[in-house]
Amino acid sequence: MRRYLAGLLVIIMGIMIPVSALAAEAGAQRVAIGANLDETQIAQVYSDFGLTRGSVTELTVTNADERAYLEGIADESKIGSMAISCVYITILDEGEGLFIDTNNINWCTDEMYVNALTTAGITDAKVMVTAPFAVSGTAALTGIYKAYEDIYGVELSALAKSIGVEELITTGELSEYIGSEEATEIINELKGILDNTQNMTDSDVLAEIDRIAEEYNVKITDAQANQLLGLCRQLEKLDTDELKQKLITMTETVEKATKVKQTISETAEKVKDFFVSVGTFFTNLFGK
Repeated sequence: MRRYLAGLLVIIMGIMIPVSALAAEAGAQRVAIGANLDETQIAQVYSDFGLTRGSVTELTVTNADERAYLEGIADESKIGSMAISCVYITILDEGEGLFIDTNNINWCTDEMYVNALTTAGITDAKVMVTAPFAVSGTAALTGIYKAYEDIYGVELSALAKSIGVEELITTGELSEYIGSEEATEIINELKGILDNTQNMTDSDVLAEIDRIAEEYNVKITDAQANQLLGLCRQLEKLDTDELKQKLITMTETVEKATKVKQTISETAEKVKDFFVSVGTFFTNLFGK
């Protein structure tokens, strides 16, 4: 099955063609390596990926690449002066969802990546983010963008990518005060009502933000509420219906994965109970 990008246009021979007409096979892969890693560190990263260097097309991400997206949005301490984070991406069949695995990433959570990438237009992919030592992981978005675009041969919306970065940073900064799960859920709640917020005043949206925070039993400052308002206004610039549908699809994917995990857990427990009962039977049989 082929995987398609939606909502973008590319010019070929002067004709505007939907990017949905361009496709990449499921299973297509790329690796993006931070430019400031030495050979030993690169070997460690490939070991983390479970790959042999040369088996997958490799791209390089520089600190300048990272700053193109992060500067002015992320704190300088989160950007740094070197490109360290590395990513390995595999395209999945349409509808399979986004799966993130991280190693040595101490600030960005899997959920933060999933939400930010979905906003940027990246769906149906398996992504691993790693580094040779602990880093924040904010710069990894640049590597994922670059790898995804290289696979499809077309650029994602510059606006969507920028808003994806802003969402990641806003979620991360809020997470430091109220917890990553709560911060992610509050922002997802806002995404779910974007069709309403477009027609609301700033005061009304701020009141809605306070209401949502209250639902999650958290207290946010005026500065944090205004930061969320700013993100909300940015998200409104995108296709809000498409964002909402992506949110629904993402939720359904998580629910399916949770059910599968629960089924596996229940099956394992039954198998465990079976062998315990068998052991008890033989203990009682021969122990007498």
